[in-house]
Amino acid sequence: MRIFPNRSSNGLLIGTFAIFWILAGCSQAPATPTQTPEPSSTATPAPPTPSPTLVNWNLTWSDEFDGLDGSSVDPGKWHVSDTPAWKNGELEYYTPRLKNVYIENPTGSNGMLVLQALDEDYEAREYTSGSIDSRGKFDQLYGRFEARIKIPFGQGLWPAFWMLSSTGGWPLGGEIDIMENIGKEPNIVHGTMHGPGYSGGNGIGGPFALPEGQRFADDFHLYAVEWEPNVIRWYVDNTLYKTNTPADLPEGAEWVYNHSFYLILNVAVGGGWPGYPDDTTVFPQTMKVDYVRVYVRPGGWPTETPK
Repeated sequence: MRIFPNRSSNGLLIGTFAIFWILAGCSQAPATPTQTPEPSSTATPAPPTPSPTLVNWNLTWSDEFDGLDGSSVDPGKWHVSDTPAWKNGELEYYTPRLKNVYIENPTGSNGMLVLQALDEDYEAREYTSGSIDSRGKFDQLYGRFEARIKIPFGQGLWPAFWMLSSTGGWPLGGEIDIMENIGKEPNIVHGTMHGPGYSGGNGIGGPFALPEGQRFADDFHLYAVEWEPNVIRWYVDNTLYKTNTPADLPEGAEWVYNHSFYLILNVAVGGGWPGYPDDTTVFPQTMKVDYVRVYVRPGGWPTETPK
């Protein structure tokens, strides 16, 4: 997610951690929320999981989320948050309970992660939700980072798939937002990077939009970045939509993407950028993740620090 310094009401962008950040985003005028339909079912079987067949990339790490139905995530790969949201005006408490973070795998062969946001009072918060990260368990410098996700839908929802520096604070260490969505923009996702001098509302990135009338929440989509020395590229369903290089930075700003980052998946509820749930928002809402996969180039990259 992006992290924001004291967001204003007209919107900035995201985050999830107790490293003192403040997320970045594109300023968005408030939109009239679309009436949220009732969920058709609580269990939406994922389509068959594609095998990793990328050309010129070698798989180095993955989670297919094929654990036991109703179990939690692999503790060797993920940390599950147990904390109230403390930034961006968010309303949720992230819990490790199996009603907020669990594996859905009724057939035992094609599971997925579910992060579920609920409208309930919990530890003085109005909502609960789920957030997981790989900090201290997996990180990587450079590569292709991708996840196949079906996002939730509704005014005030803020799902994200993103990465933070393993060694530096925010924003000095950098942040890479692979995918963010806000419920009032059902056909748009955002990809953004943040660093010193270009964080919060000044993050550098761009949106990807589906054709009018289509929603990201209606199906699984593949969200990815390819991160190499001096370049980050964003993709939706293998369509390139944004490329950033040091030339895109503000004058005098530093390109800080030269050390390892770890992964984060979460669903926030409320905040200055997405706004807040209203009477059109239906709960529960779920983000379903078919898999997360990470790759490297065969032979690696030059060892020198990018300039």
